[in-house]
Amino acid sequence: MRSVDDFRGIHDEAIAWRHHLHQNPELGYNVHNTARFVAEKLASFGINHIEKGIAETGVVAVIRGAGGDGPTIGLRADMDALPIVEATGKPWTSQIEGKMHACGHDGHTAMLLGAAKHLAATRNFKGSVALIFQPAEEDGQGAGRMVQEGLMDRFNISQVFGMHNMPCIDVGRFGIRDGSIMAALDEFDITVTGRCGHAATPHFTIDPVVVGAQIITALQTLVSRNLDPTEALVVSVPKFTGSESYHIIPDSVTLGGTVRSLSPALRDFAEKQIKVCAENIAAAFGAKVEYRHRRLEPLTFNHTASTELAAAAARALVGREAVNEQVKPVMVSEDFSYMLQARPGAFLFLGNGPTAGLHNPTYDFDDNAIPYGIGYWVYLVEGGLAG
Repeated sequence: MRSVDDFRGIHDEAIAWRHHLHQNPELGYNVHNTARFVAEKLASFGINHIEKGIAETGVVAVIRGAGGDGPTIGLRADMDALPIVEATGKPWTSQIEGKMHACGHDGHTAMLLGAAKHLAATRNFKGSVALIFQPAEEDGQGAGRMVQEGLMDRFNISQVFGMHNMPCIDVGRFGIRDGSIMAALDEFDITVTGRCGHAATPHFTIDPVVVGAQIITALQTLVSRNLDPTEALVVSVPKFTGSESYHIIPDSVTLGGTVRSLSPALRDFAEKQIKVCAENIAAAFGAKVEYRHRRLEPLTFNHTASTELAAAAARALVGREAVNEQVKPVMVSEDFSYMLQARPGAFLFLGNGPTAGLHNPTYDFDDNAIPYGIGYWVYLVEGGLAG
């Protein structure tokens, strides 16, 4: 009977890859050295079909199975890091000041490389697998751009799968769910214009600071008093810019916030109601509002058949008890959602143990998770493309 132990033979090599990537983080689309490293490793595995320069620095490699013709499934790993000063103190700490792999994309890349090496050697499947190494996930743009540049049609991808490490899940365990698993992300700006004046004579002004404060307070009830408590919507207003003086009531202030939602209906509701709330409150004070709303990453939505295929691969690797098939959705966003809009597929969480949270300067990917990620990818391909 096969198990995760079948993938421990490549563990030390994959750890070395991961540590190299961790020491040399790159941001956004500027992952040239990372992409070069990936392409060189793929070629060393005997993979002949490697295409570079998709979405500037994306790399896609195709492995044909020994079982003959069949569909192509895509496996995606993100490559980019974050503009954070690392504080882990690990021997493999970042050598690039102000940049670090604080989201585990070094681990994601190393695991997909490990799976590539195994699959290229065994080819125990029918059809083909497209290995997608994506730039600019943290910018929320890379996946969408790869799709726009023809990724799915160019490689005849019929289903696409993604994976992300999750610190709140034990190493050796997986989490997945059918339907919404990660939130859609929007941003908004509200400019409130009143009438400026001296702080000692507020009665001669229309104070936009007070209006802005009232809008922020009212937005806290948008969810708590307008939605079913079982529905998930988060509206946050972290930015408030006004006067730089203690003594001047400004002419205008600007609020900036985010909306995170788990359904298209909630997304539409928030966009409409934030604007209505801001305009009505401003009107009550005699102020005016300019509202701007930007839709960014869409909802990460797992398709039913693909979700079962992914869950089955995880169960085959670690057993049913170690796979939570009703994992709670999370309210952060993920640009893999663009790929799931283009093709059926599924996104899964891989346990990273009791580490610091993602995007934290003390976070580090747990190397013990590597064989589980490699094994999952291999089982997914061999199960989804059974000869």
